[in-house]
Amino acid sequence: MKKITALVDGSRYSESVCDHAAWFATREDASLMLLHVLGRREGVGDNADLSGSIGLGARTALLEELAELDGQKARLSNKRGRAILEDGKRRAEALGAKNVSTSLRNGELLETLLEFSESTDLIAIGKRGVASNFDMEHLGSNLERVVRSTNKPVLVAARAFKPINKLLVAFDGGASAMKAIEHLAASPVFSGLDCLVLQIGNATSAGNQRLDGAVQVLLEAGVNAQSRSQPGQADSVITETVEKESFDMLIMGAYGHSRIRNLIIGSTTAQMLASCKVPVMLFR
Repeated sequence: MKKITALVDGSRYSESVCDHAAWFATREDASLMLLHVLGRREGVGDNADLSGSIGLGARTALLEELAELDGQKARLSNKRGRAILEDGKRRAEALGAKNVSTSLRNGELLETLLEFSESTDLIAIGKRGVASNFDMEHLGSNLERVVRSTNKPVLVAARAFKPINKLLVAFDGGASAMKAIEHLAASPVFSGLDCLVLQIGNATSAGNQRLDGAVQVLLEAGVNAQSRSQPGQADSVITETVEKESFDMLIMGAYGHSRIRNLIIGSTTAQMLASCKVPVMLFR
């Protein structure tokens, strides 16, 4: 059975993450695990050594009080995490997900994901986390780290869920784009949906052949696919196409260049994630 792992943190995006993950789980008859990871500070236990936190001459009673406060904070974080997971499970089950489990873990998010990576087929995450400023267009601090750390598809949930009927695939003929095409063709999630495979930039004979081949793969899998080649800058063309033609999901390769190059010229992936108002499915 396929397995979807959804990262929920209690942010405004958590409900949307549950909704998107449940939609995928029901269409693919997949199991769904809701994962909430407590940071190391949140998960500190009652026996933490705080003796180095205050200066010389502090009284033993104060140390004990600090330790107790720290323990209370850890217990509250655990209770909050369990409540987030229980609410998410009820929400996913109400949307039709059949095999929903929860996991509350302490530690680092990436280390925890690594434990589940072999058994997970799709990771769902919100565009921004609980600590993000929603008035800004900044992405959540964990999003890029998660995408770069895994070779599994990552579904970046939009602010609110709506049924997905129309897909836009940003296609450049590269390895990640072909991986996306193969995934769409192999998954029952996308069967019967409308799909535009969009090639951006100056068309070449070889590029057109790859584009035609990708569309044929999708058609044979039951996806209602068609192709288009369009000149222009990738980020602006994709954003305009999504908005004007009312696509429900964007599918694209992720972070094709090194971190250093991204610092210099920017990343199309990051730009698209920040500006796009529909869910984005990323492949590396």
